[in-house]
Amino acid sequence: MSTLDDYLLFLQSKGFFFKEDTIGFIYFGKALTNAPDELSMAAIECTLKIQKSFDGSFYVSLLEMFVNNNVKTKRQAFHFIRNNELFPL
Repeated sequence: MSTLDDYLLFLQSKGFFFKEDTIGFIYFGKALTNAPDELSMAAIECTLKIQKSFDGSFYVSLLEMFVNNNVKTKRQAFHFIRNNELFPL
C-alpha cells in the first residue's frame, strides 16, 4: 500500500469497516504525531492485531511510541514491538 487512503480502502475490502469518526481520528493521530503514512498503517495493523478491533487511544499511543523511538517502517514497527516485548504479535 502506498498511501493511508489506499490502506483504508484495502481494509474495507477485507471486511474492516470504519465509521467516519474513526477515520477522522486515524488522520488526527497521524497529524498529531507527524507520522508518515507507512507508520500510520503499521500502527493500525498492530492495533487491529493486538486489540482485535480499532481502539483510537491505543493507535495514537503506538504512533507516539514509534515516532519517539525513530521507527520509520512497518518492518521496524513490528521489530520494535517484538524486541521490547510490548505485545504478543
